[in-house]
Amino acid sequence: MSLRIIAGQWRGRKLVAPEGDATRPTADRTRETLFSMLVSRLGSFEGLSVADLFAGSGALGLEALSRGAERCLFVEHEAAALRALRANIAALRAQPVSDVRASSVMMLGPAKAPLDLILLDPPYGSGAGAVALDKLGRLGWIGPATWISLETAAEEEPRVNGLETAADRRVGRARITLLQQK
Repeated sequence: MSLRIIAGQWRGRKLVAPEGDATRPTADRTRETLFSMLVSRLGSFEGLSVADLFAGSGALGLEALSRGAERCLFVEHEAAALRALRANIAALRAQPVSDVRASSVMMLGPAKAPLDLILLDPPYGSGAGAVALDKLGRLGWIGPATWISLETAAEEEPRVNGLETAADRRVGRARITLLQQK
């Protein structure tokens, strides 16, 4: 699968996808839809603190950085995905604004402050996104102004305690759900 940055300072730059089939990179069309949904709500990404959880290649977080986000926390535990993620960050020279954690999202501890945007693309059908968001909410990662994007399979209907659906869109086999605190 060919991956590229859609907009911003790195527009058109190609990204490498992880080898093997353990990771399913978000298709360009799905990312375009997601970022269009976010731009209409956030306006700008300038100065935002972002997390790309279940990061894979890092395409979601790198897209946010390309569009002006201040920094991005990438969390990924699969070895091939971590190699691709680190290669993409290095190719874009994004190390100064990237924090890569080679661990499970469930291993994150308490947050210093809530994030502005949390992007989650967990394995389809696993329920891992809802479980992770429930924990992150209890640990202070999610505040009243935090926007959350959860990508699931089109037929999944995510429900997360304490969060309400602000928008929901199907794109091919994917479903993008934007969430905020109730």
